[in-house]
This record gives sequence, structure tokens and C-alpha cells, in this order.
Amino acid sequence: MRVGGRLVGSVRGRLDGDVWDIGRLMVAPDLRGRGLGRLLLEHVQAAAPAGAATYRLFTGKDSADNLRMYKKAGFRVREVLDGRSGPAVLTKRISGR
Repeated sequence: MRVGGRLVGSVRGRLDGDVWDIGRLMVAPDLRGRGLGRLLLEHVQAAAPAGAATYRLFTGKDSADNLRMYKKAGFRVREVLDGRSGPAVLTKRISGR
């Protein structure tokens, strides 16, 4: 996502079997809280190929703002990797598939 040539946000999606891995979602620090992350998340979900059945993403287990956004979007924490300090794995079933 660019505004006036400036990179202000990005996200990527990658198919792993029937799982659409969502990663590298970022928004410029000075523009956070304006809905750009939500727009990027919606965009990458809409870009999932027909073979994808589940979305999966990772975030810090203590990243309260990220967890709140992902939960509002229908994601659920499935596990925390590497013990207490590891990232949280969130998933969401792709409806209609």
C-alpha cells in the first residue's frame, strides 16, 4: 500500500497445501489506528486462491492490538509456539469452502 509514493503498509499471502498463510502484515507506525491493517487483512483474504480452505497467521502472543484486530476479523488462537514467549498461531476457516 502506497500513499504519494510512500510505502505505508504491506501484506503477503502464500498457499501451503490448502492453507492460505498470511504474513508480513505491517502498517507505518505513524498511520496505525486508521484501519489500514484491517484493509490489508481484508485484501489478502480476498486474494486467497480457490484451493485454500483455511487462513493462518502468526503474531506475538502479547501483541494485544494485533490479537484484537484478528479476533474481530474472525480468527481464533490455535496455539502458542515455543512455550510462553513464542508467537501465537491464529486460524480462520474460509467460508463456503
